[in-house]
Amino acid sequence: MTKMVKTLKEVQEGIVEDFSMYDEWLDKYEYLIELGKGLAPYPEENKTDDRLIKGCQSRVWLDWKMEEGRLLFSADSDAIITRGIISLLISVYSGRTPEEIAADDFSFLDRIGLKENLSPTRANGLVSMIRTIRRAAESNL
Repeated sequence: MTKMVKTLKEVQEGIVEDFSMYDEWLDKYEYLIELGKGLAPYPEENKTDDRLIKGCQSRVWLDWKMEEGRLLFSADSDAIITRGIISLLISVYSGRTPEEIAADDFSFLDRIGLKENLSPTRANGLVSMIRTIRRAAESNL
């Protein structure tokens, strides 16, 4: 039996719906923290400078590899909200083709109000995370 794989847009719509359940940003932060707790363990030996995302106030490590034409991401952060943000991004983009990622506008993040509800330094970090994921996709096109 084949497993039905959701499209990128379907996954993004699901996240927008999940976030819309919460009225207060404090609750949305809690949700992000919970997402971060679910992030797969990241090997300590991979926490190297070449994997650090530049432009983030907290430390965020991101790895990727190509497998069967799809990018698989793994990541970690030393800050709980930032860990939730990178976890959210990985849940959307890991397992997607480079073409899908490169063609996406990441606008679901605006729809959940993430950027405007982050501190300026965290918002800059989010932009850096997006840029790094895009770069990974474009380098594998």
